Amino acid sequence: MVKPLLLKSSIKRSSRLMASHASKFLSDRVQAPGVDKNVWVEFVGMAMKHKALNVGQGFPNFPPALHVMESLSAIPVENHMNNQYCRGFGHAPLVQALSDFYSPCMGRTIDPQTEFLVTVGAYYALYSVTQSFINAGDECIIMEPFFDCYSPMVTYAGGTPRFIPLHPKGESHTANDWCIDFDKLEEMINPKTKMIILNNPNNPLGKVWSQAELEKLAEICIRRDILCISDEVYEHLVYAPQKMIRIASFPGMWERTITIGSAGKTWSATGWKIGWAYGPQELINPMHVVWQNSIYTAATPLQEACARAFRTEMDRPFDGHPKDNPDSYFRSLCEDELRPKKEKMTKILQDVGLNPIVPDGGYFMIADMTPLKKFIDEEELDSTNDPWDYKVVRWLCEKYKIATIPNSAFYSTGHKKNYEKYIRFCFAKDDNTLDQFGEEMRRHFS
Repeated sequence: MVKPLLLKSSIKRSSRLMASHASKFLSDRVQAPGVDKNVWVEFVGMAMKHKALNVGQGFPNFPPALHVMESLSAIPVENHMNNQYCRGFGHAPLVQALSDFYSPCMGRTIDPQTEFLVTVGAYYALYSVTQSFINAGDECIIMEPFFDCYSPMVTYAGGTPRFIPLHPKGESHTANDWCIDFDKLEEMINPKTKMIILNNPNNPLGKVWSQAELEKLAEICIRRDILCISDEVYEHLVYAPQKMIRIASFPGMWERTITIGSAGKTWSATGWKIGWAYGPQELINPMHVVWQNSIYTAATPLQEACARAFRTEMDRPFDGHPKDNPDSYFRSLCEDELRPKKEKMTKILQDVGLNPIVPDGGYFMIADMTPLKKFIDEEELDSTNDPWDYKVVRWLCEKYKIATIPNSAFYSTGHKKNYEKYIRFCFAKDDNTLDQFGEEMRRHFS
């Protein structure tokens, strides 16, 4: 019989041995530069640790619409098969609802069986894209600021991300003042370029791409023969008078575009973690292969609920432009619910002398935090080599229990320092949270 103390000692020695030789067993992909870093791991953890007021992380802390919640509550008991596996590439009622919803938007019939993939969140839809189309040595152009998973996903697949920043025109006050230099974009494209990732509306900036910009981007994609991955998870959060225009609907673009959507952003239910991708069968089928060899299927009750939520919306007059209907959930969410919150966040930041960039889409707002420097004792900031916004976000959370997100997290290493004066705020919060945030900001920084 092994004595307990000897057993514990053996286990400790074994653990140390495994740790010291871990690299012997690791794959190259998990050791690639940058893939181990994740802004959410640090700053969501910090917000929880300090019990901070969370106006950084992108989730609504108010409930989804009643019909959305009701679409889920009865499903597990209503039909016991809703508790079992469903069709691997997407629950049949959901892909049919998605087809009925998006086909008018695209001006074509999208096959529910072959031209959709339902995944565990839009996050995994993006992962399926990079795993399906990126080979070692391929390049992917990413426009900055970008949702932070794009770059590590490309790297993880063996590709090389190439970055081009959006620049503000003059003294910027709105997100649509930020534009891409198409000449520089053209210069970046070479025989290794496989795809370009478009985020419309953009997170964290809130830019909504114009018809003219999308036409130019489409022309480049077609002429240079590259794929377009259009991340449109904030498609329903576009504030009038801006319009949501889908690049896959342009002539010649359906054949080379994969569009990404999200139930979490669509229905204000981020915990559902249901996402989807749609496009031509030739592009979606390889993603089916990745999916069937990894997760295979997503949660049946959540997919059924999502399908019912779409059906409720489509029971109203629907022609592919749901916000044109005054009774549309999407219109009320954007214009009645989120627009006043956007205006409230703008005023709070302006009242303490900050310079917010007012978004035209989404529920994030970045602000130039330079005026805050007069309140900051630099010795109170941490001594890391991280960009200034990382240090300020940590300081805000630790000292004042206000949780935000550093804007430079959405930039490549070479460009972080150019955009470290901004911090990202999320205004998809209930009025009590926003009022409390306003009180704290004015109390400490007025």
